[in-house]
Amino acid sequence: MEVKDMTRIDETIKKHDKGYNCAQAIACTYCDLVGMDEETMFKVAEGLGLGVGCMEGTCGAVTGACLLAGCKNSTGNLDKPNSKASTYKLSREIMQKFKEKNSTTTCKVLKGVETGKLLRTCPDCIRDAAAIVEEVLFSEE
Repeated sequence: MEVKDMTRIDETIKKHDKGYNCAQAIACTYCDLVGMDEETMFKVAEGLGLGVGCMEGTCGAVTGACLLAGCKNSTGNLDKPNSKASTYKLSREIMQKFKEKNSTTTCKVLKGVETGKLLRTCPDCIRDAAAIVEEVLFSEE
């Protein structure tokens, strides 16, 4: 996986260190590329932290990446939603790449909650998700 923009990847970690949850760190770092201001994206992604609502489900970093897929790809056609299939395809690709890299997309497994065996730290998951975002969503830009 080729990393194009280490500056943005570094920015995701700075945001997380500042208190952004994993989803916010990813989504807010790239929000300008999908035409959304950071404050709005921060609000939209807030409930996705700690595996969505602190339920330790799907990793926030990867859900933030999928949020960006929708923002980038959706036609926004409210009368005839016509971009779901292509957005699902992008989200699936993001999820698969993340799972290939980390063996799972589940927060509590990544953090070793039940096993005591940490697979990946949150910053590592954020870096991985950011690199995938750049590859899947923004590699042509």
